[in-house]
Amino acid sequence: MPKNFVEELTWRGMIHDVMPDTETHLNEMMRSAYVGFDPTADSLHIGNLVPIMLLAHFQRCGHQPVALVGGATGMIGDPSGKSSERNLLDEKTLRHNQECVKKQLSHFLDFTSASPNQALLVNNYDWMKDISFLDFIRDVGKHITVNYMMAKDSVKNRISGESSEGMSFTEFTYQLVQGYDFLHLYREFQCTLQMGGSDQWGNITTGTELIRRIGNGKGYALTCPLITKSDGSKFGKSEGGNIWLDANRTSPYKFYQYWLNTSDEDAEKYIKIFTFLDRETIERLVVDHKEAPHERTLQKRLAEEVTITVHSKSEYENAVAASEILFGKSTSEDLKTLNEKTFLEVFEGVPQAEISVSELSQGMDIVTALSEKTHFLKSNGEARRALKENSIAVNKEKVSEGYELSGKDLISDQFILLQRGKKNYFILKFI
Repeated sequence: MPKNFVEELTWRGMIHDVMPDTETHLNEMMRSAYVGFDPTADSLHIGNLVPIMLLAHFQRCGHQPVALVGGATGMIGDPSGKSSERNLLDEKTLRHNQECVKKQLSHFLDFTSASPNQALLVNNYDWMKDISFLDFIRDVGKHITVNYMMAKDSVKNRISGESSEGMSFTEFTYQLVQGYDFLHLYREFQCTLQMGGSDQWGNITTGTELIRRIGNGKGYALTCPLITKSDGSKFGKSEGGNIWLDANRTSPYKFYQYWLNTSDEDAEKYIKIFTFLDRETIERLVVDHKEAPHERTLQKRLAEEVTITVHSKSEYENAVAASEILFGKSTSEDLKTLNEKTFLEVFEGVPQAEISVSELSQGMDIVTALSEKTHFLKSNGEARRALKENSIAVNKEKVSEGYELSGKDLISDQFILLQRGKKNYFILKFI
């Protein structure tokens, strides 16, 4: 027996607004619902994960998810929550981005099983490109009044905002174009539900109006809350910007670390939203976490589930191993398993000195390496005292006076990690 979709989202805290009778409509038979994705980058980011999870749960509850890539709307720009217009992209770039987005969505959605509720990927450029401006304003525009469009929060906020420069006609028409998408999918795929973030409610309900006025049917709307962090900062951002789903933009190690570093309050909320774990499992994890918060049970399980889903089990295991190198008891051999990119990310911000690799051929005295070559320690005397105190490590292994650095110490053929005490690091880079 398939799960009740609205019930599933409710206990997970994933419903902000839902149109009356939506739950009854979905319980009658298999339905189709869609969510739109912006194709202006060749990767989605974790800010897109909530709408992706909406579609994933929808499919798991026995319904058909439709992912719409906004090739046409991506050429316009959505005013919802934005203070400025987007850059407009050409068709070739949009098609490339669409393929990248589909690949990422396939980690969550089944596009290939040939089952009745197999996921679909559509691009609104395919049906918008042949519609002339005159056709659109005659066949669609006449059914929605300017008063109705002006009443939308996304429009009101842009026009009346203190620092607003107004709103272009292009952006003003966005809700009509998105509304037409819903009408088109209703006609072509019997799609009766549109989902999105709470900032999309106005655009979605314009679509339900077009279905009622032009399609003589009934469309439904469901939105999820916009995710925030407990400290008030924006979810999905780090110091380096967006946390992307593409491993080339955000490494699996950094991706894993983002989830691992969430607060207790956020982890309890996020594990319901961003994982497929059932209610009983999550409730047990919450109890375990509260009994021993220092174990960070929720954060570890959250980071594990999301990293495996977005990347893979092996990438998750590599990320854990890399984390252990910085925070756990690791060996020189563990360090040498890291590739250059991950090594530099693990030790991001650690000071470095560049030295010619030729200086390693005869061996480099550890005292010289610690002081003269790097200025990691102020003098040879300080270096000798630290070595006598047994507080110096090379690649996480303690060394004593007389140790010589050589080629066998190299990590990724170019780095040696010096360490004093638990937290003071220095990287030698041999070029």
